[in-house]
Amino acid sequence: MSIIARDSQAGIIGASEKEMVAQAETALADIARVREGVGRVIFGQEMVVERVLVALMAGGHALLVGVPGLAKTKLVETLGIVLGLDTRRIQFTPDLMPSDILGSEVMEQDEKGRRGFRFLPGPIFAQLLMADEINRASPRTQSALLQSMQEYHVTVTGHRHDLPSPFHVLATQNPLEQEGTYPLPEAQLDRFLMQVDILYPELEAEKRILLETTGVEEARPENVLAPERLKEVQTLIRRMPVPESVVEAILALVRSARPGLGHPETDRHVAWGPGPRASQALTLCARARALYDGRLAPSVDDVRALAEPVLQHRMALTFAARAEGMSVRDVIARLVKGLG
Repeated sequence: MSIIARDSQAGIIGASEKEMVAQAETALADIARVREGVGRVIFGQEMVVERVLVALMAGGHALLVGVPGLAKTKLVETLGIVLGLDTRRIQFTPDLMPSDILGSEVMEQDEKGRRGFRFLPGPIFAQLLMADEINRASPRTQSALLQSMQEYHVTVTGHRHDLPSPFHVLATQNPLEQEGTYPLPEAQLDRFLMQVDILYPELEAEKRILLETTGVEEARPENVLAPERLKEVQTLIRRMPVPESVVEAILALVRSARPGLGHPETDRHVAWGPGPRASQALTLCARARALYDGRLAPSVDDVRALAEPVLQHRMALTFAARAEGMSVRDVIARLVKGLG
């Protein structure tokens, strides 16, 4: 049943609501084509694809965490083609400098001998930036991304340079290898809308990978959406109403994850918890997930489903909790159960 049919039966559609529902129906068709386009190349991993697309539809950035060989790079490249985004990749290494990302000014001389500086933009000037193995670069270089991820512009030699719109960062990180890496600072982690953990594929999906990627021909992604259309979908998501019950659930969940606010288990296990940006992220992502699922408003189930990817990189456990073998995911799972 379509969004329009469901809401017509409920008898709640006014003039403005009808317009919004019509826009949502169109967006839903576009999302279906995007999902089909990605599914032609990325086999299995439906939850991963859903969460990354939700992050992009919500207008944010995502951190992809998984061992090598799980198609993180291929997923980003596929999304860039399917969504029609100008995509660039930066392979982070210890010797990478901020200017290698942002760009630099060079001195030039014209035909009349006059000299002047011209800005040469770096690879960050893209609509979809893949920051591959982001934790391999030094904190100095990692910090070069901070301003761009939050302010959507960079400053070089005192001059502001706006980034393309839309602008998204999909960063990858290997959770196993820690030698020669630099953990991302909390301030930068907080800029990622979600942390998406990528696990090993199911048996049938891996079998399909073997059969379809080792032959002469391999499926290629095709463009189905334009960047301007993606921006329209992002605007629509921000216009979606959020029920009071969902707002209360988000506030209850995020505040229960902070020590010192009367939650005994959190006080015992959590060293520091998520800030207001986590509540903002949950609200945006819940709206995007609702639209992704064909609904015009989010529900508490969306909050439950997104609690782990939105909160896990915004919390830290106490030493005692780690000594007990607990993980952040365990704490979040218990807090989600408390929502009822």
